[in-house]
Amino acid sequence: MIKYLNEPVLRKYEGKICLLRIDLNNISRLEAVVPTIKLLLKNGIKIVLLSHRGRPSFAKATAGKPHSVDKKLSLRSFVPILSRKLRKRVRFVSNFRFAIIKKEIVKSENGVFLLENLRFLPGEEKNDIKFARRLAGLGDFYVNDAFAVSHRKNASVVAITKFLPSYAGLLMEKEIKSLDAVMKNFKHPFTVIIGGAKISDKIGIIKHFWGSASRRKADYFLLGGSPANTFFMAQGLPVGDSLADRKTIPSIKKYLKNRKIILPSDVKIKRRRILDIGERTVLWYSTIIRKSRTVIWNGPMGMFEKKEFASGTKGIWQAVSKNKRAKIVVGGGETVASLARITRIHTDKNGLIRIKHPHKSAKISTNPRLFLSTGGGAMLEYLSGKKLPGIEALK
Repeated sequence: MIKYLNEPVLRKYEGKICLLRIDLNNISRLEAVVPTIKLLLKNGIKIVLLSHRGRPSFAKATAGKPHSVDKKLSLRSFVPILSRKLRKRVRFVSNFRFAIIKKEIVKSENGVFLLENLRFLPGEEKNDIKFARRLAGLGDFYVNDAFAVSHRKNASVVAITKFLPSYAGLLMEKEIKSLDAVMKNFKHPFTVIIGGAKISDKIGIIKHFWGSASRRKADYFLLGGSPANTFFMAQGLPVGDSLADRKTIPSIKKYLKNRKIILPSDVKIKRRRILDIGERTVLWYSTIIRKSRTVIWNGPMGMFEKKEFASGTKGIWQAVSKNKRAKIVVGGGETVASLARITRIHTDKNGLIRIKHPHKSAKISTNPRLFLSTGGGAMLEYLSGKKLPGIEALK
């Protein structure tokens, strides 16, 4: 059973050192872990933040030293952001001399330390047990609040739990309980919205929520982006130079003629490429979403970065945010990134979705039933019924 942070646990470790695994690959994930950091600090616990950023390249190993050649992936730039969010000094640790680091942490009072990108050491992604033991030596207990990377077998996510009492952070707890709510206690109509650049990593969701003759699961699968293009291709329709995945066609053929699969009725095209769903499709999809009582969404409907191809994704955001009767989970890096880029929707400090009305700035509506997952691949795998290594390691 997963152990969560509660009052007895926090009292037990007062004055101790917590190794807190977070994900600093984007600002939204940084903001999502602030409540856990503040809770630990409030209870007199010192914190060593562990994270990675990107996928560093490596030169040949030299005397066991870090050997990334891509310093653009350093975590140093997050120090002023974290300090501002926490209203507290955050100290950056640029080296991996653990014995020296430990002395500095012990001497500090309620300090917050950010360790350099763990993927600068090859032992991290190899889930190396020796590296994990050395890393564990920096703290007294471990907290995983990095749901977004918990589908990876990394040393700071999996192997480290062998050496320290381990717990799930506030964000991890929210992710697990919110995703479980739509997986186990869904209501009908149940709609799954799938878009983005790939379909291969989303087939698992279709399979898991397809259901059977004895148990109905999802009622509709609304497709956009590359998944829609791939289904068009499987039907023998021309897609030009549009993003599509020919390799997945054999695995989706059995779904082609089923009424659950709903493809765009119109699209926006430029230079032989389908780049967004059309206006009729937005209206059609929005009608289905409005009537739904459970919604899962992963992947934008088109190239939302370009204003002329953003209306599809914007329309879906408006539809899901206004449905206050449904349980809704939205995830995926691009999907969440589109939130701030193309809509008047934002999240407040509690993670609730708020809709800003352009002509009534004083009036803001809230949708407490819409959950933004910080996970992309992790969310897809969890919702597909797979066991995530980082979560299993906490049990």
